[in-house]
Amino acid sequence: MTLLVPFYEHPAERPDAWERIVAAAPRLYGVVLNPASGPGAGPDAAFADAARRLRAAGVRVLGYVDTAYGRRPHDEVVEDLLRHRSWYGTDGAFLDQAATPPGLLPYYGRLAVAARATGARTLVLNHGTHPHPAYAELADLLVTFEGPWSAYRQYVPQAWTAAYPPTRFCHLVYDAPPEARVRTAVHCAVPGYGAHPWGTLPHGVGEAAA
Repeated sequence: MTLLVPFYEHPAERPDAWERIVAAAPRLYGVVLNPASGPGAGPDAAFADAARRLRAAGVRVLGYVDTAYGRRPHDEVVEDLLRHRSWYGTDGAFLDQAATPPGLLPYYGRLAVAARATGARTLVLNHGTHPHPAYAELADLLVTFEGPWSAYRQYVPQAWTAAYPPTRFCHLVYDAPPEARVRTAVHCAVPGYGAHPWGTLPHGVGEAAA
């Protein structure tokens, strides 16, 4: 099992936590870099340094971009991807609030092509639930669950996912106990809860809930 870490805290304010993430490099699928719900208005030196150290440790650095369930204009999303690449040297993209219906496949298909063109070797779509199966052809990794542990205990994968390797799916679980067992190859289970659960590190990386 491999960790995908969405840690949405500033490196200058939480340097010890970022040290733990770098130290966990051999167990990481990647780290989502999210300076300001996206790349922000300008480059941030602390995030640039964190990204450099992660890359030096062999970790994928995925730039966070919100797609607003297909409502954001294509050009705005691409601009965010380009800023991540230029300012932080990201080698992948984490497209958040990804839609699930088949009608939006063309929108995400265009974004997938654009992301590859900007240098994204790894593309993650965070649907947070099961999308239409055709989305699996667009990305390297689909987040098919994001939510609290209380809901995850009732989670049942849809039958179509069995046609793909478990490494193609990710579950992001918050308010999770230390003994939580996440049932997919790529995952993140954190103790955090409430409005900002991704301000805590995953179990196994070494930080208690903040």
